[in-house]
Amino acid sequence: MSRMITAAERIKRARLLIQEARDYPVPSRGGKYDLSYMAHVRGLLREAKDLIKFIPATPSATAEMKVEVKNIMEEIAQAGHEIFKG
Repeated sequence: MSRMITAAERIKRARLLIQEARDYPVPSRGGKYDLSYMAHVRGLLREAKDLIKFIPATPSATAEMKVEVKNIMEEIAQAGHEIFKG
């Protein structure tokens, strides 16, 4: 049976995944429009989002956590735009 991951640990892991998506090397062939590159980066961003999306609905979530989750969700969207359109 897997152990529960705390909300703070989920937030920390989500930030690491966002950074990993930003740091993922762009392939020389196809550039940022290479399908495998796009799939991998989007997968990392989706995983980050999935880690934190239910934190605001938990009864133990504080107001600060909810604000932090909202900021991370915005950061995920911004990272996607920067990586693919920037």
